[in-house]
Amino acid sequence: MNDLASRYRAPFGPGGALPIEPGLAERLLSVALARGGDYADLFFEYRAAGHYIYDEGLLKSVGGGVDLGLGVRVQRGDATGYAYVEALTEEEMRRAAQTAAAIAGSDKSGTVHISKPAVLPRRYELGHPSLDEPGESKGRLLSRADQAARAFDSRITRVDGSFTEEVREVLVITSDGRWVHDVQPLLRLSIRAVAESGKLRQTGSSSGGGRTGLDYFLGAGKKPEDHGREAARIAIAMLDAVDAPAGEMPVVLAPGDSGILLHEAVGHGLEADFNRKGTSTYSGRVGENVASPLCTVVDDPTLPHGRGSLNTDDEGHEAQPVTLIEGGVLRGYMQDRLSARHFSVEAANGRRESFRHAPMPRMTNTILLGGPHGAEEIIGSVKRGVFAKKFSGGQVDIGNGDFVFSLTESYLIEDGKLTAPLKGVNLIGNGPEVLSRVDMLGGDLEVSDGMWTCGKDGQSVPVGVGCPTIRISHITVGGTKVGG
Repeated sequence: MNDLASRYRAPFGPGGALPIEPGLAERLLSVALARGGDYADLFFEYRAAGHYIYDEGLLKSVGGGVDLGLGVRVQRGDATGYAYVEALTEEEMRRAAQTAAAIAGSDKSGTVHISKPAVLPRRYELGHPSLDEPGESKGRLLSRADQAARAFDSRITRVDGSFTEEVREVLVITSDGRWVHDVQPLLRLSIRAVAESGKLRQTGSSSGGGRTGLDYFLGAGKKPEDHGREAARIAIAMLDAVDAPAGEMPVVLAPGDSGILLHEAVGHGLEADFNRKGTSTYSGRVGENVASPLCTVVDDPTLPHGRGSLNTDDEGHEAQPVTLIEGGVLRGYMQDRLSARHFSVEAANGRRESFRHAPMPRMTNTILLGGPHGAEEIIGSVKRGVFAKKFSGGQVDIGNGDFVFSLTESYLIEDGKLTAPLKGVNLIGNGPEVLSRVDMLGGDLEVSDGMWTCGKDGQSVPVGVGCPTIRISHITVGGTKVGG
């Protein structure tokens, strides 16, 4: 278990304010299974969080809070009963267990097995989480980024930023014998710069962090000054942006954050709940070719200190890498307990936003692995096309894989060289089709620097994305300069 300072230590572990004893857990699980459920689990959660908002050279607001509760889940066949409670008295917790048990609806009691706590990997162990550091140290990070952005160019007229942090502890106890305890730190520094020249106005942003401490910004990762300069660089570069061409053409994706296209256009379709229900374009296609032979896609929660990294999923399974696509062939899906039982495989990707939500299959760090080509070779191969560097997000239809993505930083490629920055660029396509059109893949794999959050069915969880430089032979570019 992580050696967190006592000030922000969650209460469920040894020596905590609310230690959960095996006897209590067994009583609650017995109540949950009293009406004939097949399986039940208890999800205890404690979360301490803080945020700092910086604007125009001043720390404008500071806030924080604590969240605490229990979620109780009961499963019978494919049906799930779920209830949660914020008051951790035994009476209230029993009431939540009784409510969740109502899904089963019989008088037959299920069996409960309580085991010893599991030993987990230590992928994000910290001596001092950022919550233990004084607030002034976080304000200084934001001030340093602000000063670096303003010094980058006199046309930077505004800088703002934020620093968010949390420590989340989870304790998962299941009727089939899992007892799993984990402490999960998380932080993110975000900077936005505004550039103006005459009537032109553009913005740029940069973020970084992960399951790490403040020392990440002192050498292990990008320094605050790096984020400030990067935000300013993008804003200044986009002042010279020209109208984007429109039509079908080659597109080169930059390494790192371009993995968000993979996450949205492909990753969600590989979550097993959609495939169990037959609503994904990948349903029933395991063993088939679904991408270029160059493409191998993994979901990997083991990256040290990654934003999406986990020691355990939110169902108490040790988080493990999953190979989704290998050499273009679909190998499997990301599973939670319910879908894993359906597909007769192991579960490792059950995630939830908080104790108020039931888990479902979710991504962690979703990555397209590197290939045999060089980045300069890939760009040099394009006569005329688009280089996509930064994404702002998009929309995806899980059922057929169709997507639309907006770019915040992109460039025209002419005769194998990057030329004019572009504005108003959208990429329009279909996830499986785009992966099948990957005809060059770089060896320069990068993972995003701790900035992405994934939404699904009203729940948000932190994730990582990653990819090398990618060439897509042709994709529809939505721009404003038709034929140009």
